This record gives sequence, structure tokens and C-alpha cells, in this order.
Amino acid sequence: MNVPTKIAAGILALAPVGALAQECLVDGDPSELEAEAVSRIYECIEAKMAEGYAGNGDPVGAEFRSWHVTSTRPALAGPHGERFLQTFANGIAAEQYLKFADDGFTMPAGSVLAKESFKVKKGNAVPGPLFIMTKLAVGGAPEAGDWLYAALLPNGKEMKIKQSFCAGCHMNWEDQDSLAYPLEEVRLSSQ
Repeated sequence: MNVPTKIAAGILALAPVGALAQECLVDGDPSELEAEAVSRIYECIEAKMAEGYAGNGDPVGAEFRSWHVTSTRPALAGPHGERFLQTFANGIAAEQYLKFADDGFTMPAGSVLAKESFKVKKGNAVPGPLFIMTKLAVGGAPEAGDWLYAALLPNGKEMKIKQSFCAGCHMNWEDQDSLAYPLEEVRLSSQ
């Protein structure tokens, strides 16, 4: 091995995992992207997100991609900081969640929803947190509609969040058991 090759190999060995990954470039205003463009961006970034969320051994971060996907593609949802979101529902949650019911139901205890996210910064799509909602037994968290909120950073480490912050927003959909669904145009159905 010659000296330049050794130097290059040494630099590669020092680079953080994923640092040399392909960039996922975004042309134009993210809020004005066509469905096909969003799908291409997601195809570019999804493996990087999945690897990162699973990177610290969290069970949800490692397993959520085997759950039921709830939309045809990610979509922008303002309450999560102008991030594109793709929601996955575990086996307990999927049947009820995919009905996208407006009222008159409570999700079964043990339901888990995982929302992977990415944001566009300076023309490049970058992974965001994996937002997680877990439905507890009745009385498990009455101030939060019996939901436990959590999140993983893009590297799989636990993100510090305040339950009251997440619940404060999600309780705006109290009739829907605190569920804010994907945008209508991207929703899948259980039918």
C-alpha cells in the first residue's frame, strides 16, 4: 500500500459511521415538493435512518420497520418542526390506527406508534428523531391520555423530552385518543 492510500485509509477509519454516506439532495422548497420527489428523497435516506435508530439497541428503534407502515410516503407535518414523517404501527395498534377514526375509540394498551422523521437543511435531507407513542393501561398516565411519549435521536440514543410538551399538543386530538394521523392524501387503509 502506498503512502497516499495509507493516509486515505486512515482518514476513512477515523470518520464517524455514516459521515461518508451519500447525500440526499433536495432541490427547491420542501413544502412544495411533488409526491415523486419526496419518495425519491425518502428512498435515499431511509436506510441511513433505520441504521441510526437501531444503533443503540433500543427495541423500538430496532424493530419498528417490520411493523405496519401507515402511509404511502412521508409527508410534512408542521407540529413536528417542519419534518417529513412516516408512521409505523405495531401489531397491537395497526387494526385500529389504520381506520383513521375521528372519535369514539381508545387504542388498546400496548399499541406503539413510531414516527421516523427527516428535515431539509441547506438543500440536504437529514435524519431527525424517531418519535414514539406507547399506549399504557388505563390510569397509566391520565394527564397524557394514558400515552407515554419518547424519542430516539438519529444515532439511536434516547432523546430527552417532556411528557407534558408532547401530550399538550396531542391532547388537541382528544376525540381521536390523542392521534394526529398522516395527511389524508398519503394514508393507507386497513381495508
